[in-house]
Amino acid sequence: MIESIGRGLLGIVFLVGVCYLFSKNRKSIDWKLVISGLAIQFAFAFAIIALPDLTENYLGYRFDWIERIFKGMADFFVLVISYTNAGSTFVLGDWPSVTQVSDGLTGELITVGYIFAFKVLPTVIFFSALTSLLYFLGILQKIVYGFAWVMSKTMRLSGAESLNAAGNIFLGQTEAPLLIRPYLEKMTKSEVLCVMVGGMATIAGGVMAAYIGFLGGDDIEKQKEFAMHLLSASIMSAPAAIVASKMLFPQTEKVDTTLQVNKERIGSNAIEAVANGTTDGLKLAVNVGAMLLAFTAFMAMFNSIFLGIGDMLGINDTIAASTANAYSGLSLDYIFGLLMAPVAWLLGAPASDMLMVGQLLGEKTIINEFVAYASLGELKSGLDEKSIIIATYALCGFSNFASIGIQIGGIGALAPNQKTTLSQLGLRALLGGTVACFFTAAIAGIFF
Repeated sequence: MIESIGRGLLGIVFLVGVCYLFSKNRKSIDWKLVISGLAIQFAFAFAIIALPDLTENYLGYRFDWIERIFKGMADFFVLVISYTNAGSTFVLGDWPSVTQVSDGLTGELITVGYIFAFKVLPTVIFFSALTSLLYFLGILQKIVYGFAWVMSKTMRLSGAESLNAAGNIFLGQTEAPLLIRPYLEKMTKSEVLCVMVGGMATIAGGVMAAYIGFLGGDDIEKQKEFAMHLLSASIMSAPAAIVASKMLFPQTEKVDTTLQVNKERIGSNAIEAVANGTTDGLKLAVNVGAMLLAFTAFMAMFNSIFLGIGDMLGINDTIAASTANAYSGLSLDYIFGLLMAPVAWLLGAPASDMLMVGQLLGEKTIINEFVAYASLGELKSGLDEKSIIIATYALCGFSNFASIGIQIGGIGALAPNQKTTLSQLGLRALLGGTVACFFTAAIAGIFF
């Protein structure tokens, strides 16, 4: 227990050090903001993960009303998945989740497993439509305003930064800036970076629902468990993103602290809002499916190339033996794991799992989080429970190289005069988003 806490704290110190090292203006770092941001994360993680058990063990009653609130929210995401299943079954047929069927050619039985295309991707479409409806009705803006008010008061941010950071808990990296569209063109570089890092450090509600189904399979209780962790990760990463961005590019100019959500609607009526959300969700689902197909194929190709190199060098058997056959030899997965294993250890992953957790961290940063979560779904049966939790939190963000281009195109379309700034800050935003996700994982690991 003490060793686990010490390692998590060491990881946090390391991440703060990385931000300090790459800071644009170290002398102007607001250390009060850094401390308050990390304190919010610690308080949230303690309330959700540790407090219920501590009060039950030492006081005789379970103080779990905060936990129950988030379990209720997690149940909502699981309900979304069940509602999606009704729609996808009607359109695509009743696909079994785990069974064996004939391949239709040789008559041999093949394992279908979790039908990603027919179970997971439809969730993205439905949740996008639901989010669009909630936005049109003004419900989502009120929830976002509440989170933004807390961050604005505790971390002394501009109103636009607070609203965007809160919006990223539920919306994607190009959708959340719609909440602050009127302010984007006049934002300082520090504020723009905060918007970018916030987008990279969190995930959209649609893909969150997809990950729940992806990781939990058809087990409702597992779905609820992962839903709660993914929701917690997205909320915790909002203040973490602010800490990382304000260390990397401290705010020195005076900013507008007014909190005012953009009232621009995404349809003339509820039906149009749902239709627009459905169309956007379809584009996202097709994009996710295509990227997953392409990147998985590329990984297979590169793994084949590296295994061939390993054969020539005669090191494949050595690698297989040293990893207890977790890796068959020199591969892209193994290289990712080797490079990121020290970071995985600092985040609190058990030493026996740090290579595989490191692989997931590398896949998420170099490729994308969907590929990493797909790998986690395959590897979790051989991982320690703590490793699964740490990986779940660490992967919960859009911080990868492709997101730089997505943000330049998406946010740049809303504020054309900021495209140059977005391009200049791309790599710094990627670093900030990655650090924010790792902050969240390290803190969750301390309390788990």
